Amino acid sequence: MNKAPNSTSTDTMAWPLPAAHWLDQLPQRLALLGPGYALLQANQSLRAYTGQTLRALQCAPWLERLHPADLAAFEAQYLKLKDGAELLQDCRWRAADGSYGWHQTQARQLAEGQVLLSMSDVHERKEQETRLRQADDLWKLALESNGDGVWDWYVQTGIEIYSPRYLQMYGYSQDEIQPSPAEFDALTHPDDLAQMNLDREAHFSGRAPLYSNEHRVRCKDGSWKWILSRGMVISRDEAGRPLRMVGTHTDITARKQSEALIWQQAHFDALTGLPNRRLLRERLEQAQHAAWKSGLSVAVLFIDLDHFKEVNDLLGHAMGDLLLVQATQRIVACAAAPHTVARMGGDEFTVVLGEIESPQQAEAIAQNILQALAFAFRLEGERVFVSASIGLSLYPADGEQIETLFKHADQALYMAKGAGRNRLCRFTPALQTAAQERARLGNDLHDALAERQFSLVYQAIVRLSDGHIHKAEALLRWQHPSRGLLGPGEFIPLAESSGLIIEIGEWVFEQVALQAQDWRHRFNPQFQLHINKSPVQFRGSGMPSMQDQGHAWAQRLLELGLPGQAIAVEITEGLLLEADELVALHLDSLRQAGVQVSLDDFGTGYSSLSYLQRLAIDQVKIDKSFVSHLKTGSKELALCKAIITMAHALGIEVVAEGVETEEQHQLLLDAGCDFGQGYWYARPMPAQALEELLKAGRLGKT
Repeated sequence: MNKAPNSTSTDTMAWPLPAAHWLDQLPQRLALLGPGYALLQANQSLRAYTGQTLRALQCAPWLERLHPADLAAFEAQYLKLKDGAELLQDCRWRAADGSYGWHQTQARQLAEGQVLLSMSDVHERKEQETRLRQADDLWKLALESNGDGVWDWYVQTGIEIYSPRYLQMYGYSQDEIQPSPAEFDALTHPDDLAQMNLDREAHFSGRAPLYSNEHRVRCKDGSWKWILSRGMVISRDEAGRPLRMVGTHTDITARKQSEALIWQQAHFDALTGLPNRRLLRERLEQAQHAAWKSGLSVAVLFIDLDHFKEVNDLLGHAMGDLLLVQATQRIVACAAAPHTVARMGGDEFTVVLGEIESPQQAEAIAQNILQALAFAFRLEGERVFVSASIGLSLYPADGEQIETLFKHADQALYMAKGAGRNRLCRFTPALQTAAQERARLGNDLHDALAERQFSLVYQAIVRLSDGHIHKAEALLRWQHPSRGLLGPGEFIPLAESSGLIIEIGEWVFEQVALQAQDWRHRFNPQFQLHINKSPVQFRGSGMPSMQDQGHAWAQRLLELGLPGQAIAVEITEGLLLEADELVALHLDSLRQAGVQVSLDDFGTGYSSLSYLQRLAIDQVKIDKSFVSHLKTGSKELALCKAIITMAHALGIEVVAEGVETEEQHQLLLDAGCDFGQGYWYARPMPAQALEELLKAGRLGKT
């Protein structure tokens, strides 16, 4: 049987389309694809571009000719063709010589399920766009730097060009610096070189989209300037290696100085310059570790200045501050490095003595401190005498944990004060006697509620804008049968440690709710009473569930015809540090009951905006330690203004505690503070006395 002559080669095989003859004449590169990207046909222009016959093209996977960087986007659009969409994308396709050329690629699915692919050469356009983009990126970066120094680095040739402003930042002229990156690498602080190289390599390798690094550069005058270096690679070779990189230098010396100041303020006492409580713990941990390795000891000294309060009361806070500064100098002179002297607040100091070989060595240093503080202090012409009481504990003999050492030093200090002050007392097991005495007071506390020994006093909270009493804080007092009237500081710690605070807290809530009902009815339907809630009440065992307690409070307020806003619960910043699920649940139960939450002593702890937002605080109370030093232009005033602005931005009311003078009142009023509380307005007083003020309405002082 005769076969038809094979007069048509694979390269000239007719298209299965009516227009096959003239499709081969089109400049566009055309391909017909079947399922799985199988190449069915390719026109003359496409075969010429690839340098392959149709059969050769069909023998290799079609997508191998597409640039890997364009593959994902192409496949994503290709999958949408079956839904009637059209593919339109700029892609790079491999040519006969192995290079890649840009093509505007279009594709549409035909009725038979095949896909017609068209590729139009746009390589020159894309190259021009790339050049324009590089120029745009370069000048945009330079212009947006707002006068910063600009650098332009040709990486492979090792040439780096610096703008005049760049050199001026460091005091150099053009002829003093060679156009090489090695010049300024040599001027970089040695401690910063390693990180700078790591950040640079991260950008070169593509792991970081931009180069950004902070380091110090030595200026011509020998000083060091902190700079922020930012840049990006704007061209690479075919292997992806950087060819050219441009960037800027920004002087951030002032910012770094501010950060250092913030760190200083967070770790050091503003008045004395001593480490504060946070840094003290770090230093003590370091001393303990060193002692553990060497077999030596560490001593912890708790120091209280005797009669300091009298100095403050008689001569004023400014003289008291001056006394604290001079006392600091004397203590540091007796316990210089490697020892650490810290101020814990008020007239309380803590000393950590490292590398102690014997208890006698620590006691000798403590005695030197006592003697140094016993000499007269000269305060602007006044001769003032104070003494000190010191409690001492030793690591590891008296405890291995920081809190244990602190507790034992505090117990020893308590004994030193009780023994007449101006003396040193070292922790010994005999101090348990004092602990037993406190235990007896704790036993008496068990009967106090049943014997009706508790009472409440109230301190007015005044709205600064009109001088009216809109709130009051309820404060607990204990009339002890033999010791007389005791303030909360003398028994609340015992109530917390024994768990009695739970029952006492419920009693306080009931009394305050009844009082709120009475005063809202007789004086002001919007009147609000504040009660303090101990952290133990948020986590104490034997409590009802958090929701149950919230519901019980809500039910009781409902029975009394009171809205939840009649009561505000005051919590401490320390509680926020324990803001686990239990605390959050408890606070949420109070909020659901309509009870407001007030954050007490704000600014003295470590609270953050995240706590205020997450736990939905209604009020913050600025701690009296800020208010007591308020003066025009003072840092305390700046801090108060910042707290007020921040709180108002979050929809939170602000109460200032410890207002004692008209000047403090006026400064707070001008700062936009909502409420004030303190002796300037009224001292804590029995309910009947506060009623007289409520009858009078506006306080005369305001």
